[in-house]
Amino acid sequence: MNATSAAIDFVSNPCGPFERFGGAPMRSGYSGVAEDGAVIIGDPASEGVIRYGIVGSSPALRHALEEIELVAPTEATVLICGETGTGKELIAQAVHNLSARRPQAFVKVNCAAIPTGLLESELFGHEKGAFTGALNQRVGRFELANRGTIFLDEIGEAPLELQPKLLRVLQEHEFERLGSSRTVHTDARLVAATNVNLPEMVDAKKFRADLYYRLNVFPIQVPSLRERPEDIPLLVRYFARHFAGRMGRKIRWIPSRTIETLANYAWPGNIRELQNLIERAVIRSAGERLDVPVSELDLRPASPIGRGPLGTLEEAEREHIRAILHEAGWVLSGPRGAAQRLGMNRSTLQFRMKKLGIERPTAGAGVGPHEQPS
Repeated sequence: MNATSAAIDFVSNPCGPFERFGGAPMRSGYSGVAEDGAVIIGDPASEGVIRYGIVGSSPALRHALEEIELVAPTEATVLICGETGTGKELIAQAVHNLSARRPQAFVKVNCAAIPTGLLESELFGHEKGAFTGALNQRVGRFELANRGTIFLDEIGEAPLELQPKLLRVLQEHEFERLGSSRTVHTDARLVAATNVNLPEMVDAKKFRADLYYRLNVFPIQVPSLRERPEDIPLLVRYFARHFAGRMGRKIRWIPSRTIETLANYAWPGNIRELQNLIERAVIRSAGERLDVPVSELDLRPASPIGRGPLGTLEEAEREHIRAILHEAGWVLSGPRGAAQRLGMNRSTLQFRMKKLGIERPTAGAGVGPHEQPS
């Protein structure tokens, strides 16, 4: 089902979407669709479509949630991968909340938000006088997260010179504060997140391979919003209700045409972009109708990526790499090899092929460039 049909199904069939989402049929006057086709805001939480603070019931999101449930009770390191604005911090919080460490601290650090020279002190602490301006002893985040969970967001921004110390605390659970020779032990579980391609950074010598492999124990891929368009109506209603409540507004319904437009937009900023748009809409809406400024969106026809069973970003990448491999005669390296044509190193191409399940067709099997050998 594409985004248009999903939106039409949502605004024209009061019970169908919630049967698909696994919730109860809608109660008249409570939520879903009004008689004139307008979408009533209601309370998405009552429909069983919010789990661990994450809104949605699309197959792509359900898969990510199932991965969380698998890994959370263990002590494994988790690497959360996804585009900016997809909700990676919520995934990390869910991993912590579903683990035995929930009663303990969940400590968050954004590696991109802290100046390079201060990140080591932030993570590992320092002693008084360790450097100019160190007037007092400081306990680092790894120490604060003892027996709990530490979440390192944008781990790809960690400077190379700090990465050996990160690797050591992951492997040995010990470190020294800046300015101290005393070893500090910590029992902190690490959950990291990134919006960059770490294997490519490893190939470019911008990220240590040993640290990457230590982080990549259990990767979770967070889908972009364009890969889960059926969740957009739910998210719109959720954010409208949330911001209306905060601002004391009595917004009760959304035009069905608006829902359809939003479901077909590509959302390059993902959930964060949608959240900001709905907040602006609530501010600008004077009555009971949510007036969304759709004119602010770039409504040019979206890429087919994420629209249908063969339209996901992963499938598009798989098809493109297969086509280039076929043109290159399945030669990976060299000036005429597939890696050169794709603008990546041979090792990166091999990594992508393995991840995407791309295998060279067996000789004489009659398998075309876009077909997977059986």
